[in-house]
Amino acid sequence: MSVVALLPPEVANQIAAGEVVERPASVMKELVENALDAGATTITVSIDGGGLARVAVTDDGAGMSAPDLALALLRHATSKIRSADDLVGVGTYGFRGEALPSIASVSRTRVTSRARGTDEGNEALVEGGAPAVLRPAGCAEGTTVCVEDLFYNTPARRKFMRTPQTEGAACADALVRLAVPKPEVRFVLRRDGKVVREFLRHADVAARVRELLPDEPLAELRGSRGKVRVVGLLGPPERARSGASHLMLYVNGRHVKDRLLLRAVAQAYGSTLESGRYPAGAVLVEVPPEDVDVNVHPQKTEVRFASQGQVFEAVMTVLRDAAATAPWALAATRPRDFWTDHLSPRPAPPATDTLPELVRSAPPQSPRETARPLPL
Repeated sequence: MSVVALLPPEVANQIAAGEVVERPASVMKELVENALDAGATTITVSIDGGGLARVAVTDDGAGMSAPDLALALLRHATSKIRSADDLVGVGTYGFRGEALPSIASVSRTRVTSRARGTDEGNEALVEGGAPAVLRPAGCAEGTTVCVEDLFYNTPARRKFMRTPQTEGAACADALVRLAVPKPEVRFVLRRDGKVVREFLRHADVAARVRELLPDEPLAELRGSRGKVRVVGLLGPPERARSGASHLMLYVNGRHVKDRLLLRAVAQAYGSTLESGRYPAGAVLVEVPPEDVDVNVHPQKTEVRFASQGQVFEAVMTVLRDAAATAPWALAATRPRDFWTDHLSPRPAPPATDTLPELVRSAPPQSPRETARPLPL
């Protein structure tokens, strides 16, 4: 009797889902990235019960036809690549073709979509990875993905979820990081039916980062070296925090966790930054797509550079040279009495586990503030 056996498809799907769907925030991230790839200019995220009861993402992107909608729910189906050669220099967030079917295998999922220029939309219903049920549906142009009862059929996974408050906070954290490199997109976050955050459209990344971190005296540090372009929005060294949770790193618009870039930022500050502390803010690095591999992690949170030394040197040098003329650096060279009387730095806020704690600790917006018209 053979000891090796093929797993049933539903078991294989649930195992694969474990690589992509870690918690409700993972679901939200994948769905928002799909919306961005579809060219959305407004994205609304709604979460109930911390996202365990419901995560819904609505966009005004390109939408899908009925045949495309049916294919999108099959594993390894994607509109982003066609051959292995396309993996070199891939320029979209999603390309693995695993997010939607993985999410659908551990939830009750409904996808409603209408392609631009068409008169009617379609709806696909999937429960626990079963074959999708398609039917016509009236809806606006764009796509809405509604994920309910996450991990209802995998209780071993569900028991490791945190409280709804903690999971909801993780969703808010993830949306902050997704919003930074896309200032041209408006994001709305609803929690349990109430609008709790709105990120308005802006002309550039600097304005978006300052919107997210209004209490930080951020300096805009820009420059390029060789094929590497760097934009940094960083605070002064005296307001640095222990750990890197308040420093957001991006490579070609993708939020990443990268020790190489962290070291480059730390060395750019030199002796003004204590060991183990990092400034608050964001650093966005652009390299030629063919010089970075984004296909090294299931959740696409890590990258590999073709020339790590060149990227490190470029980021460190650009930030170091630009920081020399930052407002807080210039202020520190002025006479002591002027510094003491007028530019005495505020004490650093207490360290927190995650950057968007700053967002969550801000007073809630009033309905009037939330409904501010977009700039024309």
